[in-house]
Amino acid sequence: MNTYGTIVQFFQQGGVFMYPIIAVLIVGLAIAIERYVYLSVSRARNRHSWNQLLPVLQAGKFREARDYTEKSSAAISRILNYGLSRLGMTRQRSDLEMAMEEGLMEVIPRLEKRTHYLATLANIATLLGLLGTIIGLIEAFTAVAAANPVDKAEMLSASISRAMNTTAFGLMVGIPLLMIHAVLQSKSTQLIDSLEMASVKVMNIIGDRANASRQAAAQ
Repeated sequence: MNTYGTIVQFFQQGGVFMYPIIAVLIVGLAIAIERYVYLSVSRARNRHSWNQLLPVLQAGKFREARDYTEKSSAAISRILNYGLSRLGMTRQRSDLEMAMEEGLMEVIPRLEKRTHYLATLANIATLLGLLGTIIGLIEAFTAVAAANPVDKAEMLSASISRAMNTTAFGLMVGIPLLMIHAVLQSKSTQLIDSLEMASVKVMNIIGDRANASRQAAAQ
């Protein structure tokens, strides 16, 4: 109960700028949770689709793989579908690379969507805290100017202590949001790297099958 009372007192002494900082915290947490769930689900779907597609591709059943990618909602399926759909028109590696890069350009913005807002919200929380402190100090010095000289030092120290609450709270919100942003950025980067790696592996499989077919025809 004492801890709860301390938190309430800390919040009340911070002034009106504590409320927008809390709003920033709520928005940041909502974005963080949504992005974490989306990236985790996307990673699981990609792994499942890749495990289904790899044996089919290695067996040279490209049409069957294309049919699977058309039905799947995984990001890796959408990317590979661009290349497998182009496979019926050309077997040039450069054409397949361009097709899969087009798929990557479509998928990557969805994976990075809203993540950059977390860094912005962290900066906003910190700046709101500083602004609240500055305004609090201005009010404190204004009030002390008209006070009894004997009480000025005590009033000023108490007012400064209360004014610093917004800066402390802004940092308590901003630092975790920056850490969450770094974690989600790393998670999305790893996911994008895995998609690029899968694209290269598929193109290598297609190239190896094409070379094997040419060698068999030459014999």
